[in-house]
Amino acid sequence: MSYKIRTYGDPVLKSKAMKVDNVDGKVIRLVNDMFDTLVDSGNGLALAAPQIGVQKQVVVWDLGDDPLAIINPEIVESDGEWVFDEGCLSIPGLYVEMLRPKQVLVRGVSIDGEIIEIEADELEARMFQHEIDHLNGVLMFDRLEGDQRKEALAEYRRIEEESVSQAAAAERSGLRRRLRLS
Repeated sequence: MSYKIRTYGDPVLKSKAMKVDNVDGKVIRLVNDMFDTLVDSGNGLALAAPQIGVQKQVVVWDLGDDPLAIINPEIVESDGEWVFDEGCLSIPGLYVEMLRPKQVLVRGVSIDGEIIEIEADELEARMFQHEIDHLNGVLMFDRLEGDQRKEALAEYRRIEEESVSQAAAAERSGLRRRLRLS
């Protein structure tokens, strides 16, 4: 089952997700549903459960090798710096240059219930940091300061307004076609 991805302004995105106590059938179903949602997004690399309105510490990702999941992830070490344009399924259309650690060591639980550690670098490291932010109710905008934050918010409002205008135009066009067919 695929879920609708929650977008900026939805209060669920600002809440801290709860730890998963037991990897059971419900968690496995959630992981499968999250993979379906990630695939349906068309362009996402990863997804955190709060992005679909589920306040559990679950992350799924697919960087092209194999789709994977981690439960209760935490960054236990980080090193270096890396600047990269970062986007978010919950803030569609916006990409912002962000500085984050280049490498991280992530610890969590696999869907088999085993403790795992993942050494990640560059894009994979950024993905973990971004998704763990979601689990803590932190969005990209929260990582920006001053003029960069103001510019990003203004650009996102512009993108949203453009999207609404395009949807309204498509609706009007569809209505005209339906009226001609009647």
